[in-house]
Amino acid sequence: MIERLAIIGVGLIGGSLARALRAADAVGEVVGCGRSLANLEKARELGVVDRFTQDPAHAVAGADLVFVAVPLGAMRGVFADIRDALRLDAVVTDGGSVKGSVVTDATQALGVLLPRFVPGHPIAGTEHSGVEASLVDLYRHRRVILTPLPQTDADALLGVTAMWETCGAEVTSMSVAHHDEVLASTNHIPHMLAFGLYDAMDRIADNDELIRYAAGGFRDFTRIASSNPVMWRDICLANREALSAMLARFGVEMTDLAESIRRADAERLLEIFARAKAARDRYLDSVS
Repeated sequence: MIERLAIIGVGLIGGSLARALRAADAVGEVVGCGRSLANLEKARELGVVDRFTQDPAHAVAGADLVFVAVPLGAMRGVFADIRDALRLDAVVTDGGSVKGSVVTDATQALGVLLPRFVPGHPIAGTEHSGVEASLVDLYRHRRVILTPLPQTDADALLGVTAMWETCGAEVTSMSVAHHDEVLASTNHIPHMLAFGLYDAMDRIADNDELIRYAAGGFRDFTRIASSNPVMWRDICLANREALSAMLARFGVEMTDLAESIRRADAERLLEIFARAKAARDRYLDSVS
């Protein structure tokens, strides 16, 4: 039971956590904090939070668990703001999708309180944002990756693990560096492709006609291009080494595909498509 949960950033991710814990009767009071007063008022109106403040230090006062769900570029400032207001036994965790930058920020800002910090990343979301987009079942049957540090308290890790499992998530652990490499390939690259494709289409002459006749595949593929631009800018900057390397590798693959099409190399095209289909089918079988 979490007696008092403070959520810094009451949007899709933070709001969905509060909804799930409330539905499980696993939280007492929820205190929200964020920059948008209108969003915070909506969060209280919807029953996602019990009360709110725009001061992070006030939000975490007396909280036994703090969840930080702000853009990566704002993490260090939040950690610095809350450090002196935290209970010594409070647990702090986050939802950032790049762990290297978050751990660096927490190490520099939290100081002696770092052992009570459990870095985490729920692999869930939609292209929508704000508390009105939050869902009670967003984390059900989804994975949450925790990247505990050598100095992380065992009881803090157990508490955060139990919190996510209460939301219906499957919790796994890995190193910070491995997390950022894996997520560059599986989560960050698809967003880069969707953003890049839609941006290119938007700058092509006769774009209106192209969009008008786009099929469902184009709509489905580019859905995530509606995601928060500030959040994804920060992700790119925070995970730039792993992500740029993966994009460069993908560029080589696309050049090979384009050359195969130009040469009308039917055997090469069939090889690429068959291999991709088989890999995709194996993935679907593994998650079904």
